[in-house]
Amino acid sequence: MTPTPTSGQRLVVKIGSALVVDTDEAGPRTQWLAGMAADVASLRSRGVGVIVVSSGAIALARRSLGLNQPRLRLEEQQAAAAVGQIRLAQAWSEALSAQNLTAAQLLLTLDDTEDRRRYLNARATLNTLLGLGCIPVINENDTVATTEIRFGDNDRLAARVAEMTQADQLILLSDIDGLYTADPRRDRTAAHIPVVQRITPEIEAMGGEPPPGYSSGGMRTKLVAARIATQAGCAMAIAYGHTDRPLSALEKGARCTWFLASPEGRSARKRWIAGSLAPLGALVVDSGAARALAAGRSLLPAGVRAVEGTFQRGDPVVVRALGGKALARGLSAYASADAERIAGHRSDEIEAILGWRGRDEIIHRDDLVLL
Repeated sequence: MTPTPTSGQRLVVKIGSALVVDTDEAGPRTQWLAGMAADVASLRSRGVGVIVVSSGAIALARRSLGLNQPRLRLEEQQAAAAVGQIRLAQAWSEALSAQNLTAAQLLLTLDDTEDRRRYLNARATLNTLLGLGCIPVINENDTVATTEIRFGDNDRLAARVAEMTQADQLILLSDIDGLYTADPRRDRTAAHIPVVQRITPEIEAMGGEPPPGYSSGGMRTKLVAARIATQAGCAMAIAYGHTDRPLSALEKGARCTWFLASPEGRSARKRWIAGSLAPLGALVVDSGAARALAAGRSLLPAGVRAVEGTFQRGDPVVVRALGGKALARGLSAYASADAERIAGHRSDEIEAILGWRGRDEIIHRDDLVLL
């Protein structure tokens, strides 16, 4: 069955600069943003968590800074991003507040998705914001990212956010209504592809040649994003964004291309945790915790009787019963020194023991695999 924006519980939508910024006025497209905010509010009212990945910071600042040349140097991009990000955040805040929604700004770099501890921090922040009913608005942190450590386009950033938050769907709003067998602006015989079951070399070839230099966007990066998302168990759509209510239009059947989630996507990550990581330590648990794990629950500190080895937050550990039997593997939410201090205590005691409030679980069930 082809997905729709309401067929999942968590949705990431990526929006390009051309949709957000009125190039003639050099300001935000307030009417379009109002329509998008109304779509987001409609989804939220039906229980769908929505994350927005929005470009537009550099475009919003170029004219006011006199940066009118076609291509900017890296330091000029960083300066424009520093000015424009304030305007971009304000535009989203105003649009969403008109729908009684609270916008939250996050700026991420490639390292934030590659470094395990920063990845966990970003994921925890996003999950908390969604739990509080906020709408996270994410952009790449162009003020500090250099050529070597940046995504360079928000398509791939959005896919990594979808992967990070275990989103059900990723929607890339674009100036085209999906994937074609060739560029329809150059080839009149190009045929639209409504559904892609699997990303094959033939599908990848439809993305065309890589853009020169360090250009962003284009169909090629969208196909890279599709591979990242679908392999993480997330369906992805490329859809036309130049309409007042693009998400509503999708719900009503507007033409797009859906890339279906890989059936083994989520289990692939579980297999990675179970078999591809060498445990750096162990958590020994009592019989009550062992039963809770077998029932599919997270590992709480109250059930931990001993901590073995030296490990950091995000490192792989093995979970063992008191008799020594290995029960599970997972990624620890605490370093070994902190895990030792909270072992055997209730989750509501963590802050008093450590002096800061961490996660309630030592290993969340999403980061744990039974053996």
